[in-house]
Amino acid sequence: MAEEKVSDESNSYVEFTGDLHPTAIRGRGAVTNRVGRFEREERLRVDDGWGSLDEAEKSRTKIMSDPSRSVISKNSSPDIPFDLSFNPYKGCEHGCIYCFARPSHAYLGLSPGVDFERLIFAKDDAARLLEQELSKKSYRCKVIAFGANTDPYQPIEREQNITRQALEVCEAFNQPVGIITKGYLVMRDADILERMARKNLVSVAVSVTTLDRKLARTMEPRASTPMRRLDAIRELTGLGVPVSVLMAPIIPALNDHEIERVLGLSARAGAVSCSYVLLRLPGEIRDLWMEWLRMHYSDRANRVMNTLQSMRGGKDYDSRWGKRMRGEGVFAKLISDRFALSRQRYGLNRRSLRQLDTESFSVPKQFQNPKKSSGQMDLFT
Repeated sequence: MAEEKVSDESNSYVEFTGDLHPTAIRGRGAVTNRVGRFEREERLRVDDGWGSLDEAEKSRTKIMSDPSRSVISKNSSPDIPFDLSFNPYKGCEHGCIYCFARPSHAYLGLSPGVDFERLIFAKDDAARLLEQELSKKSYRCKVIAFGANTDPYQPIEREQNITRQALEVCEAFNQPVGIITKGYLVMRDADILERMARKNLVSVAVSVTTLDRKLARTMEPRASTPMRRLDAIRELTGLGVPVSVLMAPIIPALNDHEIERVLGLSARAGAVSCSYVLLRLPGEIRDLWMEWLRMHYSDRANRVMNTLQSMRGGKDYDSRWGKRMRGEGVFAKLISDRFALSRQRYGLNRRSLRQLDTESFSVPKQFQNPKKSSGQMDLFT
């Protein structure tokens, strides 16, 4: 059995003496289910030999209702090209080990590890809440990003249909939407997306992190395969939907050598713009990432981290605005230059999210009655 060693030192990493961590679950990105930083106790699952740690039970996804009373989030970060976002789920079944949303599960008293991938909170009432917020007299139309935190087309959306219901609301209001996803499931809503595209109300950013099936399988275990994502770019383009490719994250010594090929194939599939983000390791992600990296790519783990630190001022992570997405230094400039040259070579600089139509927004008549749209009674009747 492998032994786990955990250190609090900023430059000390989780090491494994065996080939497989005893709590690793097939089909999940995180190796362990370590508790969040707000918990007072550390819990360790140990198999007593009686089969008490059932593999099926550990890997089964559980969906719970989220009690949120608002669904439009505001963003003030200058690093992000949108001001408003909509996320139908907390947690994401795709299980991307690098996901920057993982630490949010710690605020719920859950683990940013396997819990984040397995215990999903669905905003069942999201469409109605979105109607209410868009109907408010104080609302000023801006592009709303779908999937800024977790993927709106993760596998459970097949049954939940929350994203589709929200898109139907946006179509009724002429509300522009920018979708970010790595799920081919986006094509299920091709009918709505095609109609919105005709009115310049939608664009889609497809995340293509790697073209290596093995790397994608371990790093993004339940997301669509790289080829299916390219298929989504091609099919969306055929519907008239403007598509961008998002290579996020770029990881030195792991997928950075694929920049030119990812952009080239995406452009051939029909993408019109592109962007990237350097690997970020805030909060609990750092230890979860190191567990994963040491288990799956131990031969290059030191090289990955040493190169990353050279772009973060010697640290694993730099949270400063303007630096956290791209890094700085020689390697960061090299990645930036390669990306810029490829963008120019393949013509991936033709469209931005801000070009969607925000002037056609209007509240449909059925939502203009304040009693119906907000539940608030008139002061005088």
